[in-house]
Amino acid sequence: MTQDTPKTTHFGFEDIPEGEKAGRVHGVFTNVASKYDVMNDAMSMGIHRVWKDAMMDWLAPRPGQRLLDVAGGTGDIAFRFLDRAPGASAVVCDMTEGMLVAGRGRAEAEGAAIDWVAGDAMALPFEDGRFDVYTISFGIRNVTRIPDALTEAYRVLRPGGRLMVLEFSQLPNPLMQKVYDLYSFNVIPRMGQAIAGDRDSYQYLVESIRRFPDQDRFAGMIAEAGFGNVAYRNLSFGIAALHSGWKL
Repeated sequence: MTQDTPKTTHFGFEDIPEGEKAGRVHGVFTNVASKYDVMNDAMSMGIHRVWKDAMMDWLAPRPGQRLLDVAGGTGDIAFRFLDRAPGASAVVCDMTEGMLVAGRGRAEAEGAAIDWVAGDAMALPFEDGRFDVYTISFGIRNVTRIPDALTEAYRVLRPGGRLMVLEFSQLPNPLMQKVYDLYSFNVIPRMGQAIAGDRDSYQYLVESIRRFPDQDRFAGMIAEAGFGNVAYRNLSFGIAALHSGWKL
């Protein structure tokens, strides 16, 4: 009698048992939580703010909508959403308590009414059809089973609700991709060491980007989860991409 081979997934460039990934990702974001926003600015030279504003432009939040921002960290998306949609509500769900603590502190300082909930993207602690909008920004590549997270997104959205994902992606030009890889692998881990005292976590973040599906493959995964009108837009030549889908 043979035992089933344990399922594996990737943690950066390393293949590991599926059951280990959530704990390792939790460790990474616990380590970087206090410097997360500073490092985002340093790694992207502030461009991540432009990408998030582009996300809001395409999303076009409306008053009264209910937002769920998964892997929402310190609340960048939730704050932007509420600024554009008076009377809307926002829930930030993140698996890392350190990120939620940083976000709560920011919300208290800015007087923003946001609910902060600890939870797993693959098993969300919310009832079916609760939200009008589901967003996840630079978080889905860290999920152990991406199709499960997309299925959960579909479940918690009401009919007519919208999914929007902002994630690092692949440049369609091989030469530009090579230059970007040189920057990512040589500069970003060193920034992590200098600013956050943590080279290894940022090495993982760079590697995780390279393991994430390209734009067309990921759009296909969104469609397979049941979403309609799936589309994407490249940002900064494809360094990042916005993906949109609707629960029809």
